Amino acid sequence: MLARVLGVGATGVELGIGDDAAVLTPPAGRLVWTIDEQVEGVHFEREALAWDDLGWRSFVAAASDVAAMGATPWCALAALVLPDDVDDVALEAIAAGQRDAAAIVGAPIVGGNLSRGPALSLATTVLGSCERAVARSGARAGDGLWMAGRVGLAAAGWLALQRGRGDEAALGEAVEAWRRPYPLVAQGQAMGAVAHAAVDVSDGLARDVGHLAEASGVRVVLDEAALLADAALVSTGTALGTSPLELALYGGEDYALVAASAEPIHGFRRIGTVREGSGVALGAHGSGSERAIEPRGFDHFG
Repeated sequence: MLARVLGVGATGVELGIGDDAAVLTPPAGRLVWTIDEQVEGVHFEREALAWDDLGWRSFVAAASDVAAMGATPWCALAALVLPDDVDDVALEAIAAGQRDAAAIVGAPIVGGNLSRGPALSLATTVLGSCERAVARSGARAGDGLWMAGRVGLAAAGWLALQRGRGDEAALGEAVEAWRRPYPLVAQGQAMGAVAHAAVDVSDGLARDVGHLAEASGVRVVLDEAALLADAALVSTGTALGTSPLELALYGGEDYALVAASAEPIHGFRRIGTVREGSGVALGAHGSGSERAIEPRGFDHFG
């Protein structure tokens, strides 16, 4: 069944689903390789998702890591652990969500593993290639901080679902942002040629740019007005009685891309500045005033 749903070929794949292992001929350039695992009760609650949404989200979470390196996704592997109450119909729907995300990303699933177990878990490995990998460690004082995608809206969607308000039309865009985050592969490729450093926003903007600041030995100053320029985020936060700025800073699972670059990047907007020092701060662009903020967000071990 999985071979029927997922069995789409990719360039350089000599053997895909159906054998003991995939046989691949790597593309030219550097190989970029990541794995991401989504575990029920830690990363999602199945009652808030359709099965195909779950497959989609698990794939995009891994693909975003490859995009954040400025790489082009190539192919993927998926390992699923299924409790006894996940039947073949649910499995086929999960696979369909994975397939649809893989088609958007351009990285077909070429193999993987299935197992029964006590908790529902989806582990996705995505392989990609690039001429120049963008790490977290190259940001320079004087760089602008640029972002593709949105922050805070997915967290607002999850909050709406937790409060039983997921069906409200005014909150629909936020709920969709949580259930179906969009992979920013083209933006990652555009960034790859010019960015000094980059990170994807999966655990919250403050936490993830904090990783970039620490790895680069710099201070990142976020522009409050730029973070609140998303009208949907502001209206959704207001409807939920929650600070839009808190959602933007500390909400996760948007899978936006943030890059440090001396020049603008196509598909990105400026959200801050890189300065000498350490840590993460919030300020107003050009004002010189700023206040340090805690680089907190989602904690996988919290």
